Amino acid sequence: MTILLTGGNGKTSSRLAPLLKQEGFQVLVASRSGAVRDGIKSCRFDWLDESTYANPFEAASDISALYIVAPRTMDMLTPTKGFIDYALKKGVKRFVLLSASSVQCGDPAHGKIHEYIKSLNVEYGVLRPTWFMQNFSEAQHLTPIRDEGKLYSATNNGRIPFVSTEDIACVAKHLLTDEKPHNTDYVVLGPELLSYDDVAKIMSGILKKPVEHVKLSGEELSQWFQDQGVPSELAGFLSELDVKIGSARAEERLNTAIKDVTGKEAVTFQAFAEANKNVWV
Repeated sequence: MTILLTGGNGKTSSRLAPLLKQEGFQVLVASRSGAVRDGIKSCRFDWLDESTYANPFEAASDISALYIVAPRTMDMLTPTKGFIDYALKKGVKRFVLLSASSVQCGDPAHGKIHEYIKSLNVEYGVLRPTWFMQNFSEAQHLTPIRDEGKLYSATNNGRIPFVSTEDIACVAKHLLTDEKPHNTDYVVLGPELLSYDDVAKIMSGILKKPVEHVKLSGEELSQWFQDQGVPSELAGFLSELDVKIGSARAEERLNTAIKDVTGKEAVTFQAFAEANKNVWV
Protein backbone atom coordinates (compact mmCIF):
# COMPACT_ATOMS: atom_id res chain seq x y z
CA MET A 1 0.00 0.00 0.00
CA THR A 2 1.12 3.56 -0.74
CA ILE A 3 1.56 6.40 1.76
CA LEU A 4 0.75 9.86 0.40
CA LEU A 5 2.72 12.78 1.82
CA THR A 6 1.45 16.31 1.24
CA GLY A 7 3.75 19.30 1.72
CA GLY A 8 6.36 17.35 -0.20
CA ASN A 9 9.01 20.10 -0.13
CA GLY A 10 8.41 21.02 3.52
CA LYS A 11 10.70 20.45 6.47
CA THR A 12 8.99 17.27 7.70
CA SER A 13 7.77 15.58 4.50
CA SER A 14 11.17 16.01 2.85
CA ARG A 15 12.67 13.97 5.70
CA LEU A 16 9.78 11.56 6.09
CA ALA A 17 9.77 10.43 2.44
CA PRO A 18 13.31 8.97 2.34
CA LEU A 19 12.84 7.49 5.81
CA LEU A 20 9.75 5.57 4.66
CA LYS A 21 11.41 4.53 1.40
CA GLN A 22 14.48 3.28 3.26
CA GLU A 23 12.26 1.01 5.34
CA GLY A 24 10.57 -0.44 2.28
CA PHE A 25 7.29 1.48 2.19
CA GLN A 26 5.73 2.73 -1.05
CA VAL A 27 5.69 6.54 -0.95
CA LEU A 28 4.04 9.18 -3.11
CA VAL A 29 5.05 12.81 -2.51
CA ALA A 30 2.56 15.55 -3.41
CA SER A 31 3.60 19.16 -3.93
CA ARG A 32 2.58 22.17 -5.98
CA SER A 33 5.54 21.68 -8.29
CA GLY A 34 5.22 17.91 -8.54
CA ALA A 35 9.02 17.75 -8.77
CA VAL A 36 10.74 14.40 -8.22
CA ARG A 37 13.29 14.40 -5.38
CA ASP A 38 15.71 11.58 -4.53
CA GLY A 39 14.01 9.29 -7.02
CA ILE A 40 10.79 9.16 -4.97
CA LYS A 41 7.53 9.05 -6.91
CA SER A 42 5.85 12.46 -6.98
CA CYS A 43 2.77 14.22 -8.28
CA ARG A 44 1.41 17.74 -8.56
CA PHE A 45 -1.06 18.70 -5.84
CA ASP A 46 -2.43 22.02 -4.57
CA TRP A 47 -4.79 22.24 -1.62
CA LEU A 48 -6.41 25.32 -3.17
CA ASP A 49 -6.97 23.73 -6.59
CA GLU A 50 -9.57 20.95 -6.52
CA SER A 51 -8.66 19.96 -10.08
CA THR A 52 -5.43 18.46 -8.65
CA TYR A 53 -7.16 16.27 -6.05
CA ALA A 54 -7.37 13.30 -8.44
CA ASN A 55 -3.67 13.42 -9.33
CA PRO A 56 -2.36 11.36 -6.38
CA PHE A 57 -4.92 8.62 -6.97
CA GLU A 58 -4.11 8.48 -10.66
CA ALA A 59 -0.43 8.13 -9.74
CA ALA A 60 -1.13 5.38 -7.17
CA SER A 61 -4.42 3.50 -6.89
CA ASP A 62 -3.58 1.87 -3.54
CA ILE A 63 -3.12 4.88 -1.21
CA SER A 64 -3.92 3.75 2.33
CA ALA A 65 -2.50 6.53 4.51
CA LEU A 66 -2.29 10.31 4.17
CA TYR A 67 0.16 12.70 5.85
CA ILE A 68 -1.46 16.13 6.07
CA VAL A 69 0.58 19.33 5.97
CA ALA A 70 -2.23 21.88 5.73
CA PRO A 71 -2.00 24.95 3.49
CA ARG A 72 -0.73 28.15 5.10
CA THR A 73 -3.96 30.08 4.70
CA MET A 74 -6.12 31.71 7.33
CA ASP A 75 -8.92 29.26 6.42
CA MET A 76 -7.12 25.94 6.63
CA LEU A 77 -10.18 23.83 7.34
CA THR A 78 -12.17 24.26 4.12
CA PRO A 79 -9.59 22.97 1.62
CA THR A 80 -8.17 20.37 3.98
CA LYS A 81 -11.62 18.98 4.80
CA GLY A 82 -12.40 18.88 1.08
CA PHE A 83 -9.40 16.69 0.30
CA ILE A 84 -9.88 14.49 3.37
CA ASP A 85 -13.43 13.78 2.21
CA TYR A 86 -12.15 13.05 -1.29
CA ALA A 87 -9.46 10.70 0.07
CA LEU A 88 -12.03 8.84 2.18
CA LYS A 89 -14.07 8.12 -0.94
CA LYS A 90 -10.90 6.80 -2.58
CA GLY A 91 -10.34 4.31 0.23
CA VAL A 92 -7.74 6.03 2.43
CA LYS A 93 -7.89 4.48 5.90
CA ARG A 94 -5.41 6.42 8.04
CA PHE A 95 -4.86 10.17 8.42
CA VAL A 96 -1.91 11.79 10.19
CA LEU A 97 -1.94 15.55 10.71
CA LEU A 98 1.00 17.86 11.35
CA SER A 99 -0.31 20.46 13.81
CA ALA A 100 1.50 22.52 16.47
CA SER A 101 2.21 22.26 20.18
CA SER A 102 0.25 25.42 20.97
CA VAL A 103 -2.91 24.22 19.17
CA GLN A 104 -5.47 22.11 21.03
CA CYS A 105 -8.12 20.01 19.32
CA GLY A 106 -10.95 22.38 18.40
CA ASP A 107 -8.81 25.52 18.34
CA PRO A 108 -8.77 27.61 15.15
CA ALA A 109 -6.78 26.52 12.09
CA HIS A 110 -5.02 23.18 12.72
CA GLY A 111 -7.23 22.59 15.75
CA LYS A 112 -10.36 22.51 13.58
CA ILE A 113 -8.74 19.99 11.24
CA HIS A 114 -7.73 17.88 14.26
CA GLU A 115 -11.30 18.01 15.51
CA TYR A 116 -12.73 17.03 12.12
CA ILE A 117 -10.42 14.04 11.67
CA LYS A 118 -11.19 12.82 15.19
CA SER A 119 -14.94 13.05 14.47
CA LEU A 120 -14.66 10.70 11.47
CA ASN A 121 -13.88 7.58 13.54
CA VAL A 122 -10.98 6.69 11.23
CA GLU A 123 -7.45 5.58 12.06
CA TYR A 124 -5.51 8.75 12.85
CA GLY A 125 -2.65 10.46 14.59
CA VAL A 126 -1.79 14.11 15.24
CA LEU A 127 1.69 15.51 15.73
CA ARG A 128 1.91 18.72 17.74
CA PRO A 129 5.59 19.71 17.57
CA THR A 130 7.08 22.76 19.22
CA TRP A 131 9.41 25.16 17.37
CA PHE A 132 11.72 23.48 14.85
CA MET A 133 15.49 23.52 15.26
CA GLN A 134 15.59 23.81 11.47
CA ASN A 135 14.13 27.34 11.72
CA PHE A 136 17.72 28.30 12.50
CA SER A 137 19.26 26.47 9.54
CA GLU A 138 16.58 26.62 6.84
CA ALA A 139 14.13 29.41 7.66
CA GLN A 140 13.86 32.88 9.15
CA HIS A 141 16.92 32.75 11.43
CA LEU A 142 19.44 31.46 8.86
CA THR A 143 20.37 34.72 7.13
CA PRO A 144 20.57 36.94 10.25
CA ILE A 145 22.83 34.40 12.00
CA ARG A 146 25.08 34.02 8.97
CA ASP A 147 25.24 37.65 7.85
CA GLU A 148 24.69 39.65 11.04
CA GLY A 149 25.52 37.29 13.91
CA LYS A 150 22.05 37.99 15.32
CA LEU A 151 18.87 36.20 16.38
CA TYR A 152 15.64 38.19 16.47
CA SER A 153 12.72 37.21 18.70
CA ALA A 154 10.01 38.58 20.97
CA THR A 155 10.37 35.70 23.44
CA ASN A 156 12.39 37.75 25.98
CA ASN A 157 13.72 35.09 28.41
CA GLY A 158 11.10 32.44 27.65
CA ARG A 159 12.37 28.90 27.12
CA ILE A 160 11.48 26.44 24.35
CA PRO A 161 12.11 22.68 23.95
CA PHE A 162 13.31 23.07 20.34
CA VAL A 163 12.78 19.87 18.32
CA SER A 164 14.53 18.46 15.26
CA THR A 165 12.43 17.78 12.17
CA GLU A 166 14.24 14.44 11.89
CA ASP A 167 12.65 13.46 15.20
CA ILE A 168 9.25 14.71 14.04
CA ALA A 169 9.58 12.60 10.89
CA CYS A 170 10.45 9.52 12.97
CA VAL A 171 7.30 9.96 15.07
CA ALA A 172 5.23 10.55 11.92
CA LYS A 173 6.58 7.33 10.39
CA HIS A 174 5.26 5.33 13.32
CA LEU A 175 1.87 7.04 13.25
CA LEU A 176 1.58 6.26 9.54
CA THR A 177 2.87 2.68 9.57
CA ASP A 178 2.43 1.01 12.97
CA GLU A 179 0.02 -1.90 12.63
CA LYS A 180 -2.06 -0.65 15.55
CA PRO A 181 -3.29 2.92 14.92
CA HIS A 182 -2.32 5.43 17.61
CA ASN A 183 -5.63 7.35 17.47
CA THR A 184 -4.30 10.17 19.63
CA ASP A 185 -2.19 13.31 19.47
CA TYR A 186 1.40 13.76 20.62
CA VAL A 187 2.99 16.99 21.77
CA VAL A 188 6.45 16.52 20.24
CA LEU A 189 9.18 18.27 22.22
CA GLY A 190 12.95 18.33 22.19
CA PRO A 191 15.04 17.12 25.17
CA GLU A 192 15.89 20.45 26.84
CA LEU A 193 14.53 23.92 27.56
CA LEU A 194 16.49 26.72 25.93
CA SER A 195 15.98 30.47 25.72
CA TYR A 196 17.15 32.35 22.64
CA ASP A 197 19.98 33.64 24.82
CA ASP A 198 20.97 30.00 25.41
CA VAL A 199 20.77 29.28 21.68
CA ALA A 200 22.94 32.31 20.90
CA LYS A 201 25.53 31.12 23.44
CA ILE A 202 25.62 27.60 21.98
CA MET A 203 25.97 28.93 18.45
CA SER A 204 28.64 31.42 19.43
CA GLY A 205 30.71 28.56 20.80
CA ILE A 206 30.23 26.33 17.75
CA LEU A 207 30.78 29.06 15.14
CA LYS A 208 33.65 30.72 17.02
CA LYS A 209 32.03 34.12 16.48
CA PRO A 210 29.57 36.20 18.52
CA VAL A 211 25.86 35.49 17.99
CA GLU A 212 23.55 37.95 19.75
CA HIS A 213 19.89 37.53 20.69
CA VAL A 214 18.11 40.78 19.83
CA LYS A 215 15.00 41.13 22.00
CA LEU A 216 12.14 42.79 20.13
CA SER A 217 8.61 43.77 21.09
CA GLY A 218 5.74 41.94 19.43
CA GLU A 219 5.13 44.88 17.13
CA GLU A 220 8.80 45.09 16.16
CA LEU A 221 8.96 41.37 15.40
CA SER A 222 5.79 41.55 13.32
CA GLN A 223 7.36 44.29 11.24
CA TRP A 224 10.59 42.28 10.97
CA PHE A 225 8.62 39.32 9.58
CA GLN A 226 6.84 41.59 7.11
CA ASP A 227 10.20 42.94 5.97
CA GLN A 228 11.11 39.32 5.13
CA GLY A 229 8.00 39.03 2.94
CA VAL A 230 5.59 37.43 5.43
CA PRO A 231 1.98 38.66 4.98
CA SER A 232 0.93 41.09 7.72
CA GLU A 233 -1.79 38.88 9.24
CA LEU A 234 0.52 35.87 9.48
CA ALA A 235 3.37 38.06 10.76
CA GLY A 236 1.11 39.31 13.56
CA PHE A 237 0.10 35.75 14.46
CA LEU A 238 3.70 34.54 14.59
CA SER A 239 4.83 37.48 16.70
CA GLU A 240 1.97 36.82 19.16
CA LEU A 241 3.24 33.26 19.62
CA ASP A 242 6.69 34.63 20.44
CA VAL A 243 5.28 37.06 22.98
CA LYS A 244 3.36 34.25 24.72
CA ILE A 245 6.57 32.24 25.02
CA GLY A 246 8.05 35.09 27.01
CA SER A 247 5.04 36.33 28.96
CA ALA A 248 3.10 33.12 29.62
CA ARG A 249 5.93 30.58 29.29
CA ALA A 250 3.70 28.92 26.68
CA GLU A 251 6.32 26.37 25.53
CA GLU A 252 8.12 25.77 28.82
CA ARG A 253 7.53 22.03 29.24
CA LEU A 254 9.19 18.70 28.54
CA ASN A 255 7.95 15.18 27.85
CA THR A 256 9.16 11.81 26.55
CA ALA A 257 6.89 11.47 23.48
CA ILE A 258 9.75 11.02 20.99
CA LYS A 259 11.34 8.19 22.95
CA ASP A 260 7.97 6.67 23.84
CA VAL A 261 6.95 6.40 20.18
CA THR A 262 10.29 5.79 18.44
CA GLY A 263 12.44 4.21 21.15
CA LYS A 264 15.18 6.78 20.42
CA GLU A 265 16.48 9.75 22.38
CA ALA A 266 15.64 13.16 20.93
CA VAL A 267 18.36 15.17 19.17
CA THR A 268 19.91 17.92 21.31
CA PHE A 269 20.34 21.47 20.00
CA GLN A 270 24.11 21.17 20.45
CA ALA A 271 24.19 18.10 18.18
CA PHE A 272 21.92 19.78 15.63
CA ALA A 273 24.07 22.94 15.51
CA GLU A 274 27.31 20.96 15.23
CA ALA A 275 25.90 18.96 12.30
CA ASN A 276 24.69 22.09 10.46
CA LYS A 277 27.40 24.64 11.32
CA ASN A 278 28.53 25.03 7.72
CA VAL A 279 25.26 26.73 6.71
CA TRP A 280 26.05 29.72 8.98
CA VAL A 281 29.61 30.26 7.77
